[in-house]
Amino acid sequence: MNTRARQLAITLSLLALAACSSTTTIENGNWAGFTETGKASYYADKYQNRKTASGEAYKHEHPTGAHRRLPFGSRVRVTNTDNGKSVVVKINDRGPFVKGRIIDLSKSAFSQIGNLSAGIVDVDIEVLR
Repeated sequence: MNTRARQLAITLSLLALAACSSTTTIENGNWAGFTETGKASYYADKYQNRKTASGEAYKHEHPTGAHRRLPFGSRVRVTNTDNGKSVVVKINDRGPFVKGRIIDLSKSAFSQIGNLSAGIVDVDIEVLR
């Protein structure tokens, strides 16, 4: 590969990496008021007592959630757009990593806003703090 082609390949690689990084700008690190719309799912039973990305153990009876970017400890209102039911969860994990899903909820949190047999519900999320 000649020098010019190598430089172009490196430049394109760096651009691709930059595109993968988070570019959301939140003033002073304050996410309060941030909203997002998408799909929510819930953790399978096999994750009970496993360590989350924050270091806490996952407990299906606690109102917790996983989000790709929100800071650990954030309090988030999750509202089912079909029935208007909502639950407030604490973010303590990363995910979900399935296209179109914006949040994974603990089993108990999901059951407060939707039927577990549905597996996935359309939601709006709002960061409270």
